[in-house]
Amino acid sequence: MLAAQRKARILEEVGTSGARRISDLAAALEVSEVTIRRDVEALAAQGLVDKVHGGVTANALSSTVEPPFAANSMKEQAAKDAMAALAAEMVRPAMAVALMGGSSVYALAKRLREVPSLTIVTNSVPISDLFAQKPRADQTVVLTGGVRTPTDSLVGNIAGEVFSRFNLDIVFMGTHGMDPEFGFSSPNLVEAETNREVIRRSAKFVVLADHSKWGVKGFSSFAGFDTADVVITSQGLGSKQLQLLRSKVKEVLVAS
Repeated sequence: MLAAQRKARILEEVGTSGARRISDLAAALEVSEVTIRRDVEALAAQGLVDKVHGGVTANALSSTVEPPFAANSMKEQAAKDAMAALAAEMVRPAMAVALMGGSSVYALAKRLREVPSLTIVTNSVPISDLFAQKPRADQTVVLTGGVRTPTDSLVGNIAGEVFSRFNLDIVFMGTHGMDPEFGFSSPNLVEAETNREVIRRSAKFVVLADHSKWGVKGFSSFAGFDTADVVITSQGLGSKQLQLLRSKVKEVLVAS
């Protein structure tokens, strides 16, 4: 198991239970306690968990903490794949599609490699690399410039300037959190500004947000619930949350 995979598993284990012993994590991941301690120290240095004597506890993340792409990509994998399947049904050949950064949109990108005649505009380095692995003559992929975030997204004035030049049919966007009052948000102020520019340039705005994002508030809101045309989420939201979401969003799809 790679270090990034171990750290993602640790985050999942701690996030589910609130706290775990080092010895229990070592047994669950089938590695030494020394390895787990090293991973926990790295996660604690990033502000993602709190290290305590003999174990690790969940950290009420600061609204400005942005988990790295490798860690996010290992969380809720089944849910993200199911959401990506629903999102892919919205894409047709010859569309101009914006794919923003994050692991949920990356799961969608894997499905879109087989769709012909697409023009993809993305600020995600991993998504650009993904399309470069199997390039198609009938697909055009544009990677923006900009300042790189921990999630390997390019944001800022350069990214915004690139997106401002295009007329996009649809944008797929992940979110750090979705809150009834604060809306969709990012821990990165500059990323939120870039997102707002892309939304303005897109005819249809689709948010991919699994159930774990509910109630989470990043530092900066980039859109209210009523701004989204479609929200694709996963099973796990309570009936009240779903009812509230559907009362504010034009269309809500729940991936099973």
